[in-house]
Amino acid sequence: MATVQISEAEKLYVVHGVRDDLRVDGRGCEDYRHMEIETDVVSNTDGSAKVTLGHTNVLVGIKAEIGKPKPMLPDEGYLEFFVDCSANATPEFEGRGGEGLGIELSNTLYKVFSNKQSVDLKNLCISPGEHCWVLYVDVLLLQCDGNLFDAISVAIKAALFNTKIPKVRIAEEEDGGKEIELSDDPYDCVRVNVENVPCIVTLCKIGHRHVVDATLQEKACSVASLLISVTHKGLVTCVRKLGGGSLDPESIFEMTETGKRVGKALHAPLMELLQKEESLGSKRQKVGFLG
Repeated sequence: MATVQISEAEKLYVVHGVRDDLRVDGRGCEDYRHMEIETDVVSNTDGSAKVTLGHTNVLVGIKAEIGKPKPMLPDEGYLEFFVDCSANATPEFEGRGGEGLGIELSNTLYKVFSNKQSVDLKNLCISPGEHCWVLYVDVLLLQCDGNLFDAISVAIKAALFNTKIPKVRIAEEEDGGKEIELSDDPYDCVRVNVENVPCIVTLCKIGHRHVVDATLQEKACSVASLLISVTHKGLVTCVRKLGGGSLDPESIFEMTETGKRVGKALHAPLMELLQKEESLGSKRQKVGFLG
């Protein structure tokens, strides 16, 4: 994970600010930094999105391919995650420096998103036990300034919303076999229902309080963090503790309640923004570097 070194005086300044609900950049403890979301930014994918959160920059691309269902779940498709930490994001990712973080992020994303509560996996099944859609979710970290999990989760939800899967028709052959035919019409497609796809809220414990969307400087002052994935109904689907410090039961309860409240409030404006952008069609203005 990308880190920064700050002095004891700077740490004291950050901790006292959090105590008074006034962070270094002027935000309150439960406020996010300015967020920019852009979908359909990579042409050779079935769905893509780019999210900028402060100076954290994430690009997500999704490719849908036909595969074989898992033996234990013959009537469901599945998602696969791969996270690439660009060396441009921080010098710590040079060489194989970001490999460990990439694996950690991929494993966490799999737990959060690849389940029945998040995505309708049965809708990805083509022929039970034989064929299903596999969604390969590739995440590229372009710039790192803290709060990677939250930015990635928003980017994945936006990319899934943007994903268009070709409609499939199964034709019976004379010898009894099955032939799969994919529609060539780009408008004859199936969309992924993202209503229940959760957003991740990461809360960092600083002093006796906790903050949402911590910067690298604030992260350096934190003893431990709590990662909470929350649906639009406020349902918690995954909880994970990060960092080497400890959290007492009271802090965990308070952080969980804050995470549920903040996560639930995040979904409505996000979906409104995605629907508004899609309604613009070709008229929408490309604002990212990929425009």
